[in-house]
Amino acid sequence: MKNTDAPRGFQAQIDRLEKRNASLENTVAELSALVKHFEELFKISQQKRFGISSEKSALDAGQTSMFEEPEPPLPPEIEEVGYTRRKRKGKRAEDLSELPLEIIEHDLPESERKCPECDGAVDEIGVQTRDELKIIPAQVIRVQHRAKVYKCPTCDEQSDKICIIKAAMPVQLIRGSVASASAVAHIMTQKHLMHLPFYRQEQEFVRQGVAISRQNMANWSIQVCEDWLRPVYDKLRENLLQQDILHVDETTLQVLKEPGKPAESKSFMWLYRTGDKSPAPTVLYEYQPGRGGEYPRTFLKGWQGFCHTDGYSAYQGLQGVALVGCWAHVRRKFHEAWKITEAPDSPAKIGLDYCDGLFALEREFSGLPPDERYAARVERVKPLAEAFFAWAKSQSAPPKLAITRALTYAIKQEPRLMNAFCDGRLELSNNRAERSVKPFVIGRKNWLFCDSVRGAVSSAVAFSIIETAKENGLKPFEYLKFLLETLPQAGVDPIDDLLPWGSGVPDWCK
Repeated sequence: MKNTDAPRGFQAQIDRLEKRNASLENTVAELSALVKHFEELFKISQQKRFGISSEKSALDAGQTSMFEEPEPPLPPEIEEVGYTRRKRKGKRAEDLSELPLEIIEHDLPESERKCPECDGAVDEIGVQTRDELKIIPAQVIRVQHRAKVYKCPTCDEQSDKICIIKAAMPVQLIRGSVASASAVAHIMTQKHLMHLPFYRQEQEFVRQGVAISRQNMANWSIQVCEDWLRPVYDKLRENLLQQDILHVDETTLQVLKEPGKPAESKSFMWLYRTGDKSPAPTVLYEYQPGRGGEYPRTFLKGWQGFCHTDGYSAYQGLQGVALVGCWAHVRRKFHEAWKITEAPDSPAKIGLDYCDGLFALEREFSGLPPDERYAARVERVKPLAEAFFAWAKSQSAPPKLAITRALTYAIKQEPRLMNAFCDGRLELSNNRAERSVKPFVIGRKNWLFCDSVRGAVSSAVAFSIIETAKENGLKPFEYLKFLLETLPQAGVDPIDDLLPWGSGVPDWCK
């Protein structure tokens, strides 16, 4: 308010001071919000660095949420125990029952089979047993193929022609190489399943008395992927694109010798996999130099269906595809906001309770057939999700705060998040893809990078076949060995029977 009694010069000075004061107040408010923002970032960083990684909440621990009334405690159950009961089989015996059994008998010498009291003969009344685990480390064995050669002596004496015949040898896995199916399968599973870099495998081979360089191991892996395993990968891709529900994700990869890019630049490994109800579970990796939307559009060209994704915008350009958002990402953001203050009545806790309520209902409906699951979702889960979005849109929070980011993300993803209720086979989260991409991420922490584009592509093929074998209950080493023994002899035409769910896969791969 202007002071009418003050002289004109003083009034102008007062106006300038009021404007400056208002400007300073705005600056203080902005800086306070910025300080609070950085405080939240610091707390989140400290939580990720030193706190527990679990995102379990009170609902996961068995406590009630804002949507449930606490139930009275149940009276203690009384168990009547009789005087006799059958002895339960121990867990250790169950765990060891499927292992090969080697029996070592221990007996008394003939001279000691007499009673120490009366010196009379004793009778055998039983056997005392004790189990041990025996480990036989991997061995490197030299296998020499010898094909006998025969000559016709009659033709040699009576004709100008020499008739020579020889026994057939199996087709070599890699021409001119000592690599066998078992050796390459072992090397590939050690790297892509056990995450052991080639240089560590090289050291282990030296300790076993054989020199196999890391260059040879890399070349062998690339060669068999290009010659024999790539057709299997292509068939797996055909099967993948016949499904109408997929999960997708992507992660970074460094390729040192990539044309047109510096060595320290980032490339990407894209993941595509089938859903929970697929009759032929398939996990495919694809190497690409970038993270643009053209890569999933090319890979999924012509495909239509439901696609589980995170909030990455590159997937929004897919034509004829209904994107299904990830409620786990929404919950994670509210959980991060709640961990900053842990206030029981904060918006972050309310949003977290909404998400926990959704996942609790999903666990309740997990065993239902898809049609019954869809009906239960429409009746109970979908109204709760709609209530969540109505609540989220009614909230107002200062910018740059964790709760603001959580609310903004959820509201922006609403159409895709609500698509999860369109079909009973769909899931509330994209965790299935994240679990499938994790083996690659763990391996990357050990071997760090790929040297060349060929190496990155072969890694995608190897990871795809190994992870698909795991999804179908196969032993990765045995399945790879089976493929590398079979394909060079039979060719790459009868691929369908050799896929992880095919009739041609032997029982010893399972």
